[in-house]
Amino acid sequence: MITGAHAIIYSSNAKADIAFFRDILKLSNVDAGNGWLIFRLPPSEIAVHPSEENDKHELYLLCENVEDFISQMAAAGVQCGPVQTQRWGKLTDLTLPGGGKIGVYEPLHAQP
Repeated sequence: MITGAHAIIYSSNAKADIAFFRDILKLSNVDAGNGWLIFRLPPSEIAVHPSEENDKHELYLLCENVEDFISQMAAAGVQCGPVQTQRWGKLTDLTLPGGGKIGVYEPLHAQP
């Protein structure tokens, strides 16, 4: 029934953020036409959390070792936030060239 997921990141500087995903994170991609790149993501997971409101969604990228990831990003000139250890994982965020932020975490929970 479901074959995958499609996430959208809105950006005030889409060209810079596209270059980041292509050149820094080195995600494989296809041109969907007119230079519109769609990036392949690794396997993903989804969780449902209780909330008083609907239509609120978050995107996190997963990594195997958050400290190594931060070091790799620093070498590429990409700023990451401090590591926060939660019961479910070690969390940081990275600032995209367009100014937006994305969470990145090393899971400490069992993965499907």
